[in-house]
Amino acid sequence: MYSNQPDIGYVPTPQDLLEDVLRWVKVGADDVLYDLGCGDGRVAIAAAEKFGARGVGIDIDPDRIKEATENAQIAGVSDRAIFRQANLFNSNFQEATVIFIYLLPQLNLRLKPQLFQQLQPGTRIVSRDFDMGEWTPDAVLHLTHPEEECTFYFWSIPSPVK
Repeated sequence: MYSNQPDIGYVPTPQDLLEDVLRWVKVGADDVLYDLGCGDGRVAIAAAEKFGARGVGIDIDPDRIKEATENAQIAGVSDRAIFRQANLFNSNFQEATVIFIYLLPQLNLRLKPQLFQQLQPGTRIVSRDFDMGEWTPDAVLHLTHPEEECTFYFWSIPSPVK
């Protein structure tokens, strides 16, 4: 059983970097993007607003969910960007075609088996700043913003070995 308290503080990804990353992973209208630990909802909202995808954000913090829901309404995408208060480790995100995470390394590692269990081959995963241990990323992107530098790791769920 996992705690219902946040494991990590909320640190937003700058909007211009976020849009660059969503373009990089080729988010489009046919995608369902899940942001695990969604904070203010900016990832799911950008996916819906700028790329036509359906966005789903999950966060354990009720204040972040309230803020994300309000932000989606302000952006006019509350029909395509929804938010759920839940513990990631008890959540179902099997419909996702894209997963975005900005979690600590130990949380990425704890989440990895769940990703492999729930997601279909070809599902894209992008993690800001932290890898997943021994799982070699398919690509790495370094982006610079006036206030910070970010590294994004990209993986695709592989097809089962036959």
